[in-house]
Amino acid sequence: MNNKIDQRHNFIDKWLFVLDKKVYLLYQISITMKRRQFFKFLSMGGATLAIKPIINAANISGAIAQDTPIETNISDALKVPRNENSMPGKYPGKVVKIIDNKSVVDGVPQEDIAYTMLENAMLTLTGAASIESAWREFVSPEDIIGLKVNPVAGRLLTTSHAVTKSVIKQLVNAGIPKENIVIWDRREMQLHETGYDNDNYPGITITGTECMDQNGGFYDNDGNLYSMSRIDKDQYYYADIEGEYDDYTIPYMVNGGKYSYFSKICTDQVTKIINIPILKNTGRTTTLALKNLSFGAVTNTGRLHKIFHDCCAEICAFPPLRDKVVLNIADGLIGCFDGGPSAKPQFICNYNMIFVGTDPVAVDRVGHNVIVNKRIAMGVQTEDLKNASRFLDNAQKLGLGVSDNEKINLIEKIV
Repeated sequence: MNNKIDQRHNFIDKWLFVLDKKVYLLYQISITMKRRQFFKFLSMGGATLAIKPIINAANISGAIAQDTPIETNISDALKVPRNENSMPGKYPGKVVKIIDNKSVVDGVPQEDIAYTMLENAMLTLTGAASIESAWREFVSPEDIIGLKVNPVAGRLLTTSHAVTKSVIKQLVNAGIPKENIVIWDRREMQLHETGYDNDNYPGITITGTECMDQNGGFYDNDGNLYSMSRIDKDQYYYADIEGEYDDYTIPYMVNGGKYSYFSKICTDQVTKIINIPILKNTGRTTTLALKNLSFGAVTNTGRLHKIFHDCCAEICAFPPLRDKVVLNIADGLIGCFDGGPSAKPQFICNYNMIFVGTDPVAVDRVGHNVIVNKRIAMGVQTEDLKNASRFLDNAQKLGLGVSDNEKINLIEKIV
C-alpha cells in the first residue's frame, strides 16, 4: 500500500512542478498536514511563508560567481587541534565508485541492489574481510551516529531510502544499536515530507534544527522560535556579510546578522557523522559532500550563497564537522545535471552509482567530474570551468582532503 502511495506522490510531484512551482510547494506542505491544518496554514499566510524562502535561496545562488574576499573566523577553527577522525579521515584521496545499471527500475531505487553496492564499496575502501569489520573501522556501539541526508528538493530528488536503509541495516549488523542512530538535516519538516518518519524508520531518531509544532507553527506562546533551542551559540561561523530576512523567511534562517550558529545535533547530540549527499549540481558546480554538510549544519545560510566557495570549505573546517564526519556515501542512484540543487524533472537522471570515501573533498571532485561530463554530453556546457570548483581547492588548502584529480585514487567497479 505504501509503495502505491509513494508512486502516486511521485507522479503528482513531477506534473505539479512542471505546471506551477508554487502549486508544487503548497502540495508538498499539504501532504504533511491534516486537511484542516493545511487550510488554516493558508489563511495565516502560509503560502507566502513556504514559497518565499525557497525563491530567495534560488535567487541568491546566482551570485556564486560574484565572490569577493571577506573576513571570516576561519582562524578560530584552525587553532583547534585535530584528532584521529578529522577530515580527510582514514583514507585520504581514496574514492570507491560502484556502478550497477540495475539499481533503478522505473524510477525507483532498488534497496537490495543498493545494499550490495554499498557492501562492495565498503569492503573495497577498507580491505576488510567482512562488512561488519569494515563498518567497525569508523563507528562503535558506543557512538551516537548521525546520518546527514538531503531532502531539500522534496520527493523528486531526496537522499534515497534505498541507500539510507542499506546504511542502517549494515550498521545494525555491525553491532550498532538502532537507538544510537539519528537521521538529521537542517529542516525537520522536509525530512517528514520525503518519508523520513517513524513509519519508515521505526526505532530511529529523526530530527532537524529548524522545526514546527504539531499545528505547523514556528513560534511558542512567548513568540520564541522553537528552533532557537536547537542551536549552539557558543559555536559559530562568522562572515562579514549581513543576513537580513523578513518575518516570512526568518523561521527558515533562525537568525540574521553576521553569525551562523551550529546545530546542537552536530555539537552535542552525535559523536560521529556519516554524510549521505545526492549527486546533483548547482549551476556549473556540484552540491555534494561539502555543501550537504556546510549548509545543513548552520543557521543564517541565505547570505552564504554569495560566498559559496569560501563557506562550503570553511564551515567544514570547524570541529563539529571536521572531527566527526568519518564517512561520505554519495547517493548517485538518481541525481540531476541541471536545475539543481532543487529538482526539475527534465534534468533528473539515473546515474546508477554510489561512491564512498572518508575524504569529502575527493568524493566531491569525483562527483563534480561525473556531473560536468554529463552536462557536456547533454549540451548544457562545453567545458569544465576551473572556477566552478574553487571550493574544492579551498578545502584542500584547509587540509580537509584532496582536490587534485591526479592525486585521487579512484577505484571504479561496474557490476
